[in-house]
Amino acid sequence: MIRPIFRIPRIYRGFSTHANSSPIPATLHLKTGQSFAGRAFGAPRSIYGETVFSTSITSYTESMTDPSYRGQILVFTTPLIGNYGVPHNITPRDTHDVGVVLESSGVQCAAVVVADVAEKFSHYTAIESLHSWCTRYNVPGLTGVDTRAITRLLRDQGTTLGRLAVGSDAALPPPAQADYWDPSTENLVDQISTKEPYVHNPSGDVRIALLDFGAKANILRALVRRGAAVTVLPWDYDFNAIRDSFDGLFLSNGPGDPQQCWVAGHKLRPVLEEWRKPIFGICMGHQIIGMAAGLDAYRMTFGNRGHNQPVLALASSGSIQAGRVYVTSQNHQYALRLQDPFPEGWEPFFINCNDSSVEGIKSTSDSGRRVWGVQFHPESAGGPLDTIEMFTDFVTECREEAIKARRTQGVVDTIQEKEHVVDGFPERIAVAA
Repeated sequence: MIRPIFRIPRIYRGFSTHANSSPIPATLHLKTGQSFAGRAFGAPRSIYGETVFSTSITSYTESMTDPSYRGQILVFTTPLIGNYGVPHNITPRDTHDVGVVLESSGVQCAAVVVADVAEKFSHYTAIESLHSWCTRYNVPGLTGVDTRAITRLLRDQGTTLGRLAVGSDAALPPPAQADYWDPSTENLVDQISTKEPYVHNPSGDVRIALLDFGAKANILRALVRRGAAVTVLPWDYDFNAIRDSFDGLFLSNGPGDPQQCWVAGHKLRPVLEEWRKPIFGICMGHQIIGMAAGLDAYRMTFGNRGHNQPVLALASSGSIQAGRVYVTSQNHQYALRLQDPFPEGWEPFFINCNDSSVEGIKSTSDSGRRVWGVQFHPESAGGPLDTIEMFTDFVTECREEAIKARRTQGVVDTIQEKEHVVDGFPERIAVAA
């Protein structure tokens, strides 16, 4: 009996990147002497920057549009980047949105380095590939390199200045040590901050001023979706002169060295000493609050960048419970120094479970202040939502100030609870009717 022969088809693994018959060469040079050769995508130009790595698994579009990455060559540890493309980045400005889908209107990092860039993207919201997007914003990219090896170098030796050489520049010798550009020597906040004040959701029932050090859009979304009218101010604006017009103050994230923003810390000091309304700071804003309170800021070895950073709450406040570990999204190179004793009227709020760095501070209950600062990003985008309720806590505190001010003026409000869907979850928010 002759048995039929069944042929098993051979399965091939196809790369997500289209084959390119004439790829453009590109090389990443680190100031410490290492070089990594691959091929270019995005804009065909060479740049200098600060080479950092991010452990984020998803949300590459949000990371790349985060203003805190300004001046940095962003290395993704996740091997495949670009598989779900890039969405249309324009949305209405109303009580739910702030004009953009991502974290700013364009790509903020200086360059991007990935193991395998996906040009065959697939997502129902996508309109273009990562390559096309980077090309439009004149941002170069490098692919086909061992990002694991780069990450291990950066982890061991610390964040390193770099040069991404593209095209004919890729064959040239590495730059001289003096040629590497250090973005921390410049005031990157001044480059990215708004130049003129503007308002989101002017009909909101609580008025919050936001000092813009390079604010992520989701910070603004988190505030307006909770009913706040948000006035965005330049980073060095003298808020003390207009403080009585607001129910709370917010200090945003931002790029670079906080020492470049000392003028903001000096202007904040009288606010901390005299004003008793709620103040909340994130990332750079947290560092400015700490410096104004008397703490020192220092440069970390390689910083914390990713959506998986665990922090331990040392104190309870609002939705935060002491002793609980929260998983957070982070992007920072600098941190506040832990010292004993802490400045009078202040206490540590969070500490990093991996490296014991300060992840938050708050005013003590007997100080008369209501001030909170966190090094991580409660608004995520991308990342976990473990601490998103801190925005509800802050806006609730501000709303109490708004109601108190109206009663002082002889206005009697009827307080009603209204259900809003905030960040995908229903919340009951007390508002003045």
